[in-house]
Amino acid sequence: MTIQEYLSSLRGKTAAVLGIGVSNTPLIELLCRNGVQVIACDKKSREDLGERVKQLEALGAHLQLGEGYLDDLRADVVFRTPGMRPDVPALLEAKARGSVVTSEMEIFFEVCPCTIIGVTGSDGKTTTTSIGGNIGHPLLCDAEKMQPEDFAVVELSSFQLLDMKRSPHIAVMTNLAPNHLDVHKDMDEYIAAKENIYLH
Repeated sequence: MTIQEYLSSLRGKTAAVLGIGVSNTPLIELLCRNGVQVIACDKKSREDLGERVKQLEALGAHLQLGEGYLDDLRADVVFRTPGMRPDVPALLEAKARGSVVTSEMEIFFEVCPCTIIGVTGSDGKTTTTSIGGNIGHPLLCDAEKMQPEDFAVVELSSFQLLDMKRSPHIAVMTNLAPNHLDVHKDMDEYIAAKENIYLH
């Protein structure tokens, strides 16, 4: 499936994008420009987000902000932000109501027309990926410009890998040591997340 085919399949549907950070803003813009009804959700207030609020509302995005930003999450597709566990109650409830819970990276893997080199590890991911990767920028927005002969070098954190059902063509593991155990249930879950880089 191409990025255009994917965006066409969403036209007229609702998509909730969780997190209005620098990296998700281009995704929200891409969806809005392609006729998707976007609900942009963030824990921050309108004041904290400043000018970004006006920009996104001008594009047609509906904003759900503040403490209850995940309350009653209703959308055809929900884009989980990488730092959010896929098993938080709001996401499980949305799934039970029929939402497709996915991530920008998962869709990128679906529509990318070229070879993907995925890089993970406890340390050194960014340094290794910076030769051609996705540091602080959603690759989905670039998929249209990519050619079959290109290579996409993609940094993949344990949070992104946690519920990934696809793997890159080439997987790089820099190293593995206890990390992010404040978010992961235990070391076993952390290792299992990393294994998703080659399991599929």
